[in-house]
Amino acid sequence: MEDTLTAQQEFANCFERMYEICNENNWGDPFNYSRSREIHMANTLRHQIAQTLSGADAFDQDGECEYKTTVGDKINATYNGISVKSTWEEQVSYLKNEKIGKYENHYYARYEGGKIVEIFKMKADKVLDFILPKLEQKYYSDRKAADPRLGITIPRGYIVQNAVLVYPTQEPNNSINLP
Repeated sequence: MEDTLTAQQEFANCFERMYEICNENNWGDPFNYSRSREIHMANTLRHQIAQTLSGADAFDQDGECEYKTTVGDKINATYNGISVKSTWEEQVSYLKNEKIGKYENHYYARYEGGKIVEIFKMKADKVLDFILPKLEQKYYSDRKAADPRLGITIPRGYIVQNAVLVYPTQEPNNSINLP
């Protein structure tokens, strides 16, 4: 009789082992939101994984950093659920000092299945340059929706033009061609 695991047994073993590994390393629940991808990205980039699920996702050479992931065909970065403040001035201060600008580096990864295809690194000032004018328009628009919080997606073109490809590393004189 062959001693093989069923797909269900193998999945259960992997699932339980993921929890054990994360618990042993103080990485948090790997199945909470996109935590498993954050852990995977941090390990790939050799960053220190943040121990909490709120605030920074990890720490790089410059301090706290933010991670965004997508499984789409093209890289993009979505910032959802941004709290709305009483005035636009308060909103800008919040975005610059507590939410977006607080993290010097923002890392955007695109996944295909369980594999990272590409990771870009963008500076916070470039993120803010893109999102502030667009969020200001949304801020002043009618927010009577069920969820009035702000959200925005940074598209591939802006990322490719304003970020650095950090994974996989590129050889000199290689460029990324936009479609």
